[in-house]
Amino acid sequence: MTSDEGQAREFYGELFGWTAGEGSAEFGGYFMFLRDGVPVAGCMRKIPGVPEMAGPDAWGVYLSSEDVKSAVDKAVANGGSLVAGPMDIADLGTQAVLRDSAGATVGVWQAKGFPGVTVFGELGTPAYFELLTRGYRGASVFYGDVFGWDPRVVSDTPEFRLTVLTEGEETIAGIMDASAFLPADEPNQWKIYIRVADTDAALAKVAELGGAVITAAMDTPYGRLAEAADPTGARFKLMSKPG
Repeated sequence: MTSDEGQAREFYGELFGWTAGEGSAEFGGYFMFLRDGVPVAGCMRKIPGVPEMAGPDAWGVYLSSEDVKSAVDKAVANGGSLVAGPMDIADLGTQAVLRDSAGATVGVWQAKGFPGVTVFGELGTPAYFELLTRGYRGASVFYGDVFGWDPRVVSDTPEFRLTVLTEGEETIAGIMDASAFLPADEPNQWKIYIRVADTDAALAKVAELGGAVITAAMDTPYGRLAEAADPTGARFKLMSKPG
């Protein structure tokens, strides 16, 4: 969700090599970002007065479900709440937006004509999705019950608690206990990571394009990570492969 569609098109095109599709009048100007002709993300200009579009510009995460209505019912039964939907999007799919048991916003997508992200972990594409939450244990139960996750515990110490969702050898998403470091004025939230060849070079490009460095690059067992923001403040993570 962005307050400046034109700036978003230019920024992400220059940074990740994305091309921007045509906006759909039927869907309020919504358009897809593509990498090598394949959809990797969506973008929509925020509409004033629409409650679910209120707040700062931000990236959101949609999790797939075979049955949106069932996911909504399970979410409410597990302490979550419904923000919007379920709503059919032409013949593309059905969507809803939820808040999980600790208040983090997450979308749900039941695919029909549009499957969602089909390329993962390549340069300029999503490489990881992460929930930062103060309700770590409850969130692990919530996503297990609502989406059928069977996460693997990576670490469970007071200093570092993380469970991850894997598919084969690939780590797709994680739930991290952020109670010790998430600022008090920031809500529990999902983060999106984009794969880049060189995290430091990508950060320099972000600054050149009018964005901001939120967290400097650092080496981790998962690669060299950093957080940045686009010119209107929407935050995202950068990830290059371990050296």
